[in-house]
Amino acid sequence: MILSRPKSLQEVAGRTADGASFRHELADFLDEFYEHPNAEALREEPPLLAGSHPRGLHRDTYLAAAAEHLARRFQLPLAPWVFDPRRRLPEPHFAFQTPEGRIFLLADSPAAFKSRNLFVTGNALDRV
Repeated sequence: MILSRPKSLQEVAGRTADGASFRHELADFLDEFYEHPNAEALREEPPLLAGSHPRGLHRDTYLAAAAEHLARRFQLPLAPWVFDPRRRLPEPHFAFQTPEGRIFLLADSPAAFKSRNLFVTGNALDRV
């Protein structure tokens, strides 16, 4: 059975909660969103994955950062759920573990990710 691409971050979280790959669902969402940027895709709050999914808090944080970053990039309204303190890591998490990699990420991470203690590359949401 072939599913359509998720049309919202809420769908990404729901599919992830049901066992789908977060990475693949997010990539499919981004492909869909970049074809048709819209506030609806970011408006509805995704279900929280913390406590019920491996790396759930990390996923919750990533979704909030992605929503904020995309909204700002496309000049869309910010959904209130993106500022929920449950969607912020208590300790910094770096995509690279080397000291040099961490320094790079401190400079390169988009503000929406940095503010949530999540340090990724500046092109983390880019698609080719």
